[in-house]
Amino acid sequence: MGLIRRLMGTQRTMERAMLGVSLRDQIRNVKIRRRTRVTDKTQRIAKLKWQWAGHIAQRTDGSWGPRCWNGDLASVYTALEDPRQGGRTT
Repeated sequence: MGLIRRLMGTQRTMERAMLGVSLRDQIRNVKIRRRTRVTDKTQRIAKLKWQWAGHIAQRTDGSWGPRCWNGDLASVYTALEDPRQGGRTT
């Protein structure tokens, strides 16, 4: 999470530099983003991460699927009801 937070701060800094605005001007990030028309990189990273995870989960060669999911719903329900009794679900 630390890397994404630093990226968010860096992106805001670069957008302020593009407009020539300082922090003392106290302009909201929404207004700055509207003026620069820059897309939010953290949202893009999160979207790509979930797309990659979905892609990997659909693999059938057995390299990732069985490690992440064994198909036993009983262990999942037990863990959701009482985490102390359920143990690990993976």
